[in-house]
Amino acid sequence: MRAARDLAESNGWPAVTMRRLAGQLGATQPVLYSAFASRQALIDAVALNGFRDLAAALEAADASPTALMRAYLDFAAAHPRVYEAMFSMRTGLPFAADDTPEPLHHAFEGLRDAFPDADGTRAEIAWSALHGLATLQAGGRLRGSHVHARFDLVHDMLTPPAAD
Repeated sequence: MRAARDLAESNGWPAVTMRRLAGQLGATQPVLYSAFASRQALIDAVALNGFRDLAAALEAADASPTALMRAYLDFAAAHPRVYEAMFSMRTGLPFAADDTPEPLHHAFEGLRDAFPDADGTRAEIAWSALHGLATLQAGGRLRGSHVHARFDLVHDMLTPPAAD
């Protein structure tokens, strides 16, 4: 999983093939397939591990909305291909379902704690806004000169005046 993650971060997900990973690891493809039933299963495992890392980053941050927003965006910027596997690529991981894996719940809890309400809708909106910023910034689709202004505006939209 670490080799797949490193290869994706350096060369993109198209470079991550079971054949290439087997060669890098000095293993055979059947050995890899005994650990991961398919390339998709490997990508899902990287994504799941990414959710664990995101939850840890959010837990390590101060509990304020500003700090949690920054931690989220910093994680996405520091691990763009992992973030892509978590949120943009096809996945077999169930989101917002009864069988959603614990690491996804745990990562979402960090946002829910920062943006509380009765049913988690406010945290979903915060997540949506942060995901939009992270994705559009990573793709170079937003002006680099306005990163801080966008962050401040999203923060102001999501938090009451005395939240920080």
